[in-house]
Amino acid sequence: MRVELQGSDGVRMRMAALQGKLDRMFGPKFADMMGAPASTDAAPSPPSGLTGDIGMGAVASVAPLNPFGPGLETSTPVGRAPAQYRALIEQAAQSAQVDPILLEALVSAESDFRPNLVSSAGAMGLAQLMPGTARMLGVTDPMDPAQNLNGGAKYLAQMLRQFDGDRRLALAAYNAGPGAVQRHGGIPPFRETQNYVEKVLSRYDAMRTG
Repeated sequence: MRVELQGSDGVRMRMAALQGKLDRMFGPKFADMMGAPASTDAAPSPPSGLTGDIGMGAVASVAPLNPFGPGLETSTPVGRAPAQYRALIEQAAQSAQVDPILLEALVSAESDFRPNLVSSAGAMGLAQLMPGTARMLGVTDPMDPAQNLNGGAKYLAQMLRQFDGDRRLALAAYNAGPGAVQRHGGIPPFRETQNYVEKVLSRYDAMRTG
């Protein structure tokens, strides 16, 4: 008569017998693949890149990648103006007495430094001047980079003065018009304008620190 041990001792004996059979039939690698217990009492290490228990009723969690690890960029560099346009931006900003980096960030967001860009609404050139605004600013050829940038710098300076130097309100007015900012008592609830303000200021910060 065969006596079987009960409890944890019995379980260990039966599992050891099962492992022995699998080792004899298929080799130890197959036993490992089938989940048979290892011959040591040490707990197996989790696969690289995973944490937590993997098995019945357990969920494996993926360890987050190190954002500062090799092969991963921590930020996307902001493109600066081409040399010939940066010189014109600095001249226009100096003439209008505005921050040249703020003007450069605005032009980057408006046209990505494309002097011949015309929007679907009719805004033109590097600083995307509307025809009426261009005429008001004395810009006779909005496609001329120097004229366009001078006009854009003047208009930005006007908006900064009108809104007491508040860059956020001035940029919102540049995009949506000063009347819209006044009516809403701040940045208008237009997604395009709100995104525009954040876009210009994020580029401004990146250009200042880059």
